[in-house]
Amino acid sequence: MTIIGMLHHRKDPETVMKAYAFAAVAAAEGAKFYYFSPGEVNLLNRTIRGQVYENGKWESKIMPFPNVIYNAGSPEKLAKSKEIIDKLRKEIPFTTYSIGNKWSVNRRLKEAKDFASYLIPTEAVKSADHFIKYISAFEKVVFKPIDGRKGKGIYFIVQEGDRFSVKGEGTHRNYSASQLRGFIKKKLSNETFIVQPYIQSVTRSGQVFDFRLHVQKNGEGEWVITTIYPRVAPKGSIIANINSGGYTNYLDPFLEQEFKDEAFNIKKKLEYFSLSLAKHLDELQMEKYSEVIDEIGVDIGMDQDYKLWIYEVNWRPGCPPAFYLELDVVKNTINYAMYIAKNQRAIQVKIKEAKRRSTKRENETPIIAITGSAGKTTTKAFLSSILSKKWTVFESKDYWNTTEHTKKHAAEINSSHQAVVLEYGMAYPGVITEHCRIIQPNMSIVTNIGLAHVGNFDGDPRKVAKAKSELIHGMDQHGVLCLNRDNDNSRFLETRDFKGKTITIGIQKPADYRAYDVQYTDQGMSFKMKLQNEEIELFIPIFGEHHVYNALSAIAIADYLGFSPMEIKTGLLFKKPPRRLTIYNCKDNITLIDDTVHSHPEGVRAALDVLTNLAKHRKIAIIGQMRELGDLREKEYRKLGDYIQQQGIDLLITYGFRTEEIGAQAEKRGMPGQNIHHFTDREKLHALLSKLIQKDDTILIKGASKTNMFETVKFIDQNYS
Repeated sequence: MTIIGMLHHRKDPETVMKAYAFAAVAAAEGAKFYYFSPGEVNLLNRTIRGQVYENGKWESKIMPFPNVIYNAGSPEKLAKSKEIIDKLRKEIPFTTYSIGNKWSVNRRLKEAKDFASYLIPTEAVKSADHFIKYISAFEKVVFKPIDGRKGKGIYFIVQEGDRFSVKGEGTHRNYSASQLRGFIKKKLSNETFIVQPYIQSVTRSGQVFDFRLHVQKNGEGEWVITTIYPRVAPKGSIIANINSGGYTNYLDPFLEQEFKDEAFNIKKKLEYFSLSLAKHLDELQMEKYSEVIDEIGVDIGMDQDYKLWIYEVNWRPGCPPAFYLELDVVKNTINYAMYIAKNQRAIQVKIKEAKRRSTKRENETPIIAITGSAGKTTTKAFLSSILSKKWTVFESKDYWNTTEHTKKHAAEINSSHQAVVLEYGMAYPGVITEHCRIIQPNMSIVTNIGLAHVGNFDGDPRKVAKAKSELIHGMDQHGVLCLNRDNDNSRFLETRDFKGKTITIGIQKPADYRAYDVQYTDQGMSFKMKLQNEEIELFIPIFGEHHVYNALSAIAIADYLGFSPMEIKTGLLFKKPPRRLTIYNCKDNITLIDDTVHSHPEGVRAALDVLTNLAKHRKIAIIGQMRELGDLREKEYRKLGDYIQQQGIDLLITYGFRTEEIGAQAEKRGMPGQNIHHFTDREKLHALLSKLIQKDDTILIKGASKTNMFETVKFIDQNYS
């Protein structure tokens, strides 16, 4: 006969309502059952003073060690007896291991990938500006305390044009953008808040609902569904929590009422999801802790497209008494306890197999290298931001892209990293080959082939493409390669012998990942695309159509790796690399655009596009020298002068060796000579700016780091802030 011991932190079983049910069901199922607390354990004699239910009351008896222990007490309170419990664990199998709190479970599911697409993307709100960018992308969000309980402190915020509807805590107010910033700042001053996209899960009558899935293991060690039931919020509330006034219902009539012909399919979907998630969490517990779990409760929502979303995962959940399922729960628990008492060897084999599979997966880490004439750092930042939504990512620092940097990265990457995102720079042939020798990527992105460093390649973009092709030759030949279809020079890349998968991005030409309806917004760029057979609207908090291309490359790789559209949308709200079209709002409504990291003809034209699209009044362009153009310098400077005149730039200031050629061409094309200035002395340039800058001006400063154009950014910021 199997002996089951019920471990609880309380000494008296009369204070634990379910103890009687366990004793009764154990007797009915043919098991011996007693109740005990850690203080009653005698490790020397291998006995326990337990409480046995006999003749209608609990009797104290000296009992042998049980064959299995049902772990029923509070982990926090049992932690006081850790030494005793650890010794019991070494000899006796336990049931009911904790899977952690909701945040640790979310993190575990994100890292494991399989069910990460069902998690609602969650961000800790760093500032009011961070929140405004988030709502710019999602329009409807939930704003709530990170440690909130029982539905308290939760706000539902919707952007409606330039106004914001804020609902929660019994209030409903409309705020302007500045009022909302004040509201967010006040909340953040008191505690930490998180923000999530609002997943609408509403009945036909407009009431919010969710589903509770209760799953257990049975007497054969298999997962079974104990119950699935809906929880419905009271009218006017967005919280379906029972403690907030919500109520429960039976599943079948609820589905038939709300979903009509789809009721059967949705029920099957919920059942499949319940068992699949339970098995997945069990696998993760075996991999991470060498333990098996036996019971979970999952709260999920379902949006208008019938997509399921995980709100929360609980271990050892309670059943609502309205369903009379208390004995069903107990029966499964008792039978499972009897199963593990007799099948420890088989369970240990399962755990070893789970760990083997985990080790195999760890050896398949995506290593993604990014090269190109422009956009490497921004693409890397986008991709790292997306991947970090569920993985631990190694990302090379902002502009660390030399082979010496790659050697340092090779020493820093370790088994904790679930993805690696690197930037491979080059100025001469052979450099990228060396990068790949140090760290061979299995996924690669070539953002574009342009004129950066073209002077080192006899002024021939085809030779630049040949050098960039070293990434294609040096990567895993069965890996994944992402290319830009709109970039004409990318046709010179050497892809013929590549045996892996090639995916393409674009805006103008047909591509695997194509953006359309690209628009400037107050905070950045918005665009639409088809992703996983659905149209999705996306937002990036940086200006310029060229950055949409960078985002597309990141989206393509993330989608290939199994990231959901929601995770991608959230990840695009990235931390922008410094001095990449950074916007300074100065006094007198003066806008300053800082783009002073790199400078080449394509990048200057892209920055001028941003200036043209942002400026509402006078447009001032301050353009520094472009290096390494070689024999193409004169031709490219003339083309840039043409472009400046075509864009209707009001004032042009050039700085550095031979840059006066840009202004001369702009004047030749019709730009007034009195609006063109050239300097090789920075102090004289700044002196002119002090006289020229007016209210409402928008000023672009574009130049490479080596020309120190950032000094002019600092000058304007200090004098007009």
